[in-house]
Amino acid sequence: MNPTIALECTQCGRVFVPETGRHVCPDHEGTGGILDVQYDQSGASDAIRAGVGEPIDDLWKYAPLLPTDGNAVELGAGGTPLLDAPTLSDRLGVTVRLKDERGNPTGSIKDRASAVLASRALAAEQSVVTCASTGNAAASLAGYAARTDLDCCIFVPADVPEGKAVQPLVYGADVYAVDGDYDDAFSLCREVSATRNWYDCSAAVNPYAVEGLRTVGHELAEQTRSSVPDWLVYPMGNGCGLAAAWKGFSEFAELGVVDERPRLLGVQAEGAAAIHDRFTAGDSDGPDTDGPGDGDAATQADSIDVRTPHNADKACRALRASDGATVAVSDEAILDAERSLGRAEGIYAEPASAATLAGLEAAIARGIVAPGESATLVVTGTGLKDTASARDLVDGVEHVAATPDAVPDRK
Repeated sequence: MNPTIALECTQCGRVFVPETGRHVCPDHEGTGGILDVQYDQSGASDAIRAGVGEPIDDLWKYAPLLPTDGNAVELGAGGTPLLDAPTLSDRLGVTVRLKDERGNPTGSIKDRASAVLASRALAAEQSVVTCASTGNAAASLAGYAARTDLDCCIFVPADVPEGKAVQPLVYGADVYAVDGDYDDAFSLCREVSATRNWYDCSAAVNPYAVEGLRTVGHELAEQTRSSVPDWLVYPMGNGCGLAAAWKGFSEFAELGVVDERPRLLGVQAEGAAAIHDRFTAGDSDGPDTDGPGDGDAATQADSIDVRTPHNADKACRALRASDGATVAVSDEAILDAERSLGRAEGIYAEPASAATLAGLEAAIARGIVAPGESATLVVTGTGLKDTASARDLVDGVEHVAATPDAVPDRK
């Protein structure tokens, strides 16, 4: 059963029938008009509540809540662990847990979105899927396309890390490195997909990407039902991931799985802080394509290096609904946090994921998060996606002669 009943424009509230295949409100073409999927969940509520406490093998545990018409593409997305972080907790004076998304099939949380998007492409009898991406979504969509024998064409910024460009090539996708940044890649992807009838899976325009990502909120609600965190910390680039996590958690609160909801802490890099700037300025209902003033700003955290976040409205609404907050942190703080996650908890995260720890530290320093509170950080992707950024954080390999005397004593 597909529980989808409507698509609602996040800007004007206009409602559309989902079967039309429309992804953007025609009254706001070119200026946003991102749609939000609306559901009738009454038929799924009993099944969901009955399954609470059972193992979460993958995201398809929540199939009754997903808009896939039964075309579930299985590759192992979801079902990720929630880890205690005792060393960081002692250091920060805050109880820290880590929702570890690194174990998804292609190494990032984007697999949750791709599972749903690939399923919808099959249901619609599409033959070519495409997306614009800073890297993780590209690899993820390519992997799921290979699983389903769909053709896949990817548009990435010219400076995408090598590891993130190679991965979709291994899956057989055509990868186009576009001269310019993510916004340029997105514009070209949207234009080409429209003229060639490709199924555009870009999170910036396809509302069903959020629907797959929201399963991380479902899982967190189920995993923390006896101890809901005070804060849920999420990195923000386009804004869809944070909005999705809130949507999923809120749905399980409405279904009675949990009694409380966390406050959201959205984290951006100082070089790409459009959502933070907008939220702190109090403009949470402006056009989704509003960006920051400095078009030359940038960040090493490439997964959140988005200057024109098309899902900013969804993110700001979620932040406001949760009585949440945002912080923007420097690249130096992000890279320091990447090293801290590795050395304190054995977690090798990419910079965008480490931004959550940098953001939590900044929020504690600014009095946003109080001592003794609890925070769950969503670790969205593995550090193996971007080893170059980590190379500057560590000492080089120490070469020694092949004799025991050459090995330094650790005592």
